[in-house]
Amino acid sequence: MDMINLKINGIDVQAPKDATILEAAHAAGIRIPTLCYLKDINAIGACRMCLVEVKGARALAAACVFPAAEGMEVSTNTPKLRQLRRSTLELILSNHRMDCLSCSRSQSCELQTLAHEYEVDQYRYISANERMEPEYEMSAPHLVRDNSKCILCRRCVAVCTHNQHVSVIGPNERGYKTHISSAFDMPLNDTSCVYCGQCIAVCPTGALEERDHTARVWEALGDPSKHVVVAPAPSVRAQLGECFGLPIGTNIEGKMIAALRRLGFDKVFDVDTAADITIMEEGTELLDRLQNGGALPLITSCSPGWIKFCEHYYPDMIPNLSSCKSPQQMYGALVKSYYAEKAGIKPEDIYVVSVMPCTAKKFELTRDGQNANGVPDVDASLTTRELANMIKVAGIDFNSLPDEECDPAFGVASGAGHIFGATGGVMEAALRTVVEIVTGKPLEKLEFHDVRGVEGIKEAEYDLAGTKVRVAVTSGLENASKLLDRIKSGEADYHFVEVMACPGGCVNGGGQPYQPGYVRNNIDLRAERAKALYREDVGMELRKSHENPVVKEIYDNYLGAPGSHKAHHLLHTTYVARPIYK
Repeated sequence: MDMINLKINGIDVQAPKDATILEAAHAAGIRIPTLCYLKDINAIGACRMCLVEVKGARALAAACVFPAAEGMEVSTNTPKLRQLRRSTLELILSNHRMDCLSCSRSQSCELQTLAHEYEVDQYRYISANERMEPEYEMSAPHLVRDNSKCILCRRCVAVCTHNQHVSVIGPNERGYKTHISSAFDMPLNDTSCVYCGQCIAVCPTGALEERDHTARVWEALGDPSKHVVVAPAPSVRAQLGECFGLPIGTNIEGKMIAALRRLGFDKVFDVDTAADITIMEEGTELLDRLQNGGALPLITSCSPGWIKFCEHYYPDMIPNLSSCKSPQQMYGALVKSYYAEKAGIKPEDIYVVSVMPCTAKKFELTRDGQNANGVPDVDASLTTRELANMIKVAGIDFNSLPDEECDPAFGVASGAGHIFGATGGVMEAALRTVVEIVTGKPLEKLEFHDVRGVEGIKEAEYDLAGTKVRVAVTSGLENASKLLDRIKSGEADYHFVEVMACPGGCVNGGGQPYQPGYVRNNIDLRAERAKALYREDVGMELRKSHENPVVKEIYDNYLGAPGSHKAHHLLHTTYVARPIYK
C-alpha cells in the first residue's frame, strides 16, 4: 500500500495515499469531532465540526472530505478551531428542542456529548425561557420522528438511500425551513418504508426513536390475569451488554436471563428454539422444491424488513419466498398452542413478548396471518435498547447478576439457532441440517465459512449426494436489490438465497444499542458482534437444529412432521404485493 507522510499537531503521521485528514488523524490517535460523517455512507462536510487548519491553505478544511497529502501540516485543536466549533454547536442548539433530561438519547446523544466537551452556552442565541414545541411524525408502527431535535446531518437520509435502497426520506424545502421528511411530507406509513430502523441507529440525536412497547409490557407484567412470557432473539445476547458498559461482542446470555426473571416475567424462553424449528420447516420446504418442483431459488423469510421490501420492490419474486414465519412469530404461535396446552393456560391469557434487534418486528406482529390461535402470535416486541431501559428502570444491577438458564419448556437451542443473528447464519444453520438429511451422514465439519463474513454478497456451491446446490447470502437492501436483479436477468442462478434487511444481519439491526459515529467509523460493529455468536456456537455440544431435543419433542408429540398440516397452520404465512410510494 502506498503511504504518505504528514504532520498532525506536530506529530509525524503515516497514512494511506488515499486517506482523508480525518482518517489520517485517527491513525495517529487523534479524534476530530464530527456529526454528519459516516464512513462510506455520508461524507458531505455539512456539519462543519471537523474543520481543521492546513498550513498554506487559504481556508479551513473539512477533514472528513479533504484528502491528506505528502508533507501536509495539519492543526486540529487550535484556539481558533475550538471557538469555531463552539459557535457551530451554539448555532445548532439555537434550533434544537432541548429536553435533555427526559430525552431517550440522554447520555448517548452525540450532540449532547460535544456540547459538554466544548462547554457551549446553549442559550447563546435563544432566550432561556423560549421553548420549541415537538414536531412529531408518528404514522409508522416502528418509529417516532421529532424534527424539533433534528440537526440536518442527513445520516438517516444517506443510510436509507445508500444502504437500504428505499430512499423514502430526504430534505424538504430550503434555508431555515429545511427539514427531513418524506416526499410532499406524506406520512411515513404511506411510503414504501420497510421499517428496518437503520435511520434510528445512525441518528446522532433524539430526532428518531423506535415506537416504545415498554409501557404495554409493564402493564402486562402488572396484570395478575396474564401469564407473561418473554424470549430474546439470537443477537440480543451479544449486544445487550453494550448498554451496560461492556465491550462490544460480549455474550451476556446468563445475566440477561437473570434480569428478565427479576423484571417479573413468568417464563423466560429462547427465540433460538424457534430458530431451530424454522430450519426444520425451511429445510423441508427447500428439499420439497428441489425434489418436486417449485419456485427457485427459495429465499429466506426471517427478516420482516426484507419481506416488506420484496413486497414493494420485487413482488414478482414473492413466490420465491419461504412461507415460513420468522422465528419471532413461530415462537409466539407455539407458545400460545403447544405451551398453552402443556401448561393448561388459555391462549388469550398468555402475553407473549419478544426481545429483538429489529424495529421491523414491531410491524411484523401486526401483519395479517400472524394469529394462528385466534389471538396475536406476539403481543409486544421490545428492541435491545428498550429491554436495557426496563432493566435500568427496575433498578437491577445488571453487571453483578449471576448467570441463569432459560426455562426448559421452550428454552433449549442449538448453536445453529444462535448464529441466526449474523449474516449467513440462517444459511449455515440450514446447510448443517439439509446436508445431513440428504446424505444420511453426519458432517465432519460443521462450519460453512464461504457464507460467513460481512461482504455484501457471498456465493457458494455444495455437493448434496451428487446434486450441486448453489447458494447466495446478502445483507443490506441495496445489496439485496443488486442480487435480485442478477437473478431476474438470468445472470445468476441459485437454489437457496438468504437475505437480511440490515447490513451484517441482525447484529446490526435498527434496534441494537446506540454507538456514536466515531465508533461506527472505526470499528466494524457487524464483525465484532457476530464473533460472539460464532464463539458460542463453537463452544456448544448441540450445534444442529435437527438434533435439538425440544424440537424433536415438539414434532413427535405435537406437530407431527416438518411441513405437516398442523405445522403449516401454526408456522407458515402468506405475503402480498404492495405499491411503491416514495
